[in-house]
Amino acid sequence: MVTGTSPSQTSASQETESASPPHAAIALFTLILGAFVANINLSIANVALPDIGRDLGASTVQQTMVASMFTMGLASSVLYLGAIGDRYGRRKLLLMGAILTIPAGFASAYAPNIEFLIIARFVAGLAAGLMFPTTLSLVSALWRGTAQTRAIALWSGIGGGAAALGGVIGGAMLEVFWWGSVFLFALPLAVVVIIFALRYLPVHAGEEDVQVDNIGGVLSVIAVACLILGIQTLPNGFSTSMAVLFGVAAIALVLFIWRQKRAPRPLVDLDAASVPSFWVAAVAGTITFGSLMGALFLGQQFTQNVLGYDTLTAALVTLPMSLALIVVSPFAAKLVAGRGSRITIAIGLVVVAIGFIVMVVTWRSGAGMFVVLLAYGIVGGGVGICATPAAHALMGSLPVSRAGMGSAFTDLTRDFGGAIMQAVMGTVLAVVYASYFTKAFASLPPQEAANLSDQAAQQIVSSYQGAQQVASSYPQASSEKLIAAANQAFTEGKSVAYVLALVLTLFALGLVLWKYPRRDDERAFFKQMADRSIQEAAGSANAGGVA
Repeated sequence: MVTGTSPSQTSASQETESASPPHAAIALFTLILGAFVANINLSIANVALPDIGRDLGASTVQQTMVASMFTMGLASSVLYLGAIGDRYGRRKLLLMGAILTIPAGFASAYAPNIEFLIIARFVAGLAAGLMFPTTLSLVSALWRGTAQTRAIALWSGIGGGAAALGGVIGGAMLEVFWWGSVFLFALPLAVVVIIFALRYLPVHAGEEDVQVDNIGGVLSVIAVACLILGIQTLPNGFSTSMAVLFGVAAIALVLFIWRQKRAPRPLVDLDAASVPSFWVAAVAGTITFGSLMGALFLGQQFTQNVLGYDTLTAALVTLPMSLALIVVSPFAAKLVAGRGSRITIAIGLVVVAIGFIVMVVTWRSGAGMFVVLLAYGIVGGGVGICATPAAHALMGSLPVSRAGMGSAFTDLTRDFGGAIMQAVMGTVLAVVYASYFTKAFASLPPQEAANLSDQAAQQIVSSYQGAQQVASSYPQASSEKLIAAANQAFTEGKSVAYVLALVLTLFALGLVLWKYPRRDDERAFFKQMADRSIQEAAGSANAGGVA
């Protein structure tokens, strides 16, 4: 605990109340654009999944993997890469990620089969893992005080809005081009990030000459990757590969925790991560952003498959989500300043829960566009309210020397949440959808059952697009009956998945109200961290002067 400060420390503290780097506007634009590129690549594929399913013959599980493998590459690497950025240069990692985005985008766009596309999306996720954690850590390192809060709010709002905006852009492109074009959109933006980063971002920004915990980094990658892959195998039933994946994930997690307690410079400072303002915000952020990506992932398929929207319309109806995210972020920053993170996060979670209730109750076959727009807007607004305080809490709970850990955890809450929720909600959809038709086939009269080949039955069960293809070969009456059944099966699967997201959101709300510090306690703790950062900076400067 800091009991007093010298005059120089007091002056430094006053300066940190609001401090910005040279070329602040352009520098912030560059970092937000980097986050935008990563987030747009995260979501832009969702609207193309039905087309990918038809052209590449992808099952529901494989379509889920196209979306979740990107987030797996991103989520599994952010902790490790955040630490590498702290050591070897955050700008360097940002540039490496922007450069790798270009070949990964071309590989995804021109994938000859679904397996190649899944691998290419994983590589694109790794590229985003190089970019995304460094954008927030650079914001945290280059801005201070109220200027930092405003910068984080813009980063959260615009970067988060990109996740929803990706569908709109993708839908517009699919009206003119083939599905692969959606993976090319971000490439010119990545080039801009490269040029501006070289020109306007400092080569070094608060990095430390300390050893990177490579063992812990590898263990974190293995744990997250195996967990996500294990979840994606659930629709296929119990298997040896599933048991192996979950077993490896559990062992890697235990070893990772053991390593973090003993490493001289751990990726995760368990003492710092154990404070309520940190871990509660991390859990709430994981569930919130996971719910956002899950809502988009299933929603864009539902509107195209069940409601019959074309790709552009299915994308445009998500626009209220993007707008709400961007619009409410400045409001959230003011709310955090006045009421603290606890109340702000709680309000956001309540709004998200209301959005999912609307989705469960009103999103049925024949649902009007108004309820689709309304639900998207409500969920987006709730996530926008949560985003700023969650990021603020994670970064404020650490000294600036651990900015990489804070930014990596902020990214991890978004990326891991997105990967897990997409995988889980996609799995729920696939299981409920297949179960519906399995029961329906079992109840068919013997004559109708005999007319349905095993191949056709498997095609129907595998995906909505498979049911469409089979229906196209039937007489009109039978075709309409099959499509109506597919709509009902998909709707039931979507609703069960959204109920799961609602339950998790309510759990996060209870956790925040129960465990997160109240406003005055939060402010006192964050001040301690700010004072510690000043002392560390002064110590580093003195050591440099002596040297």
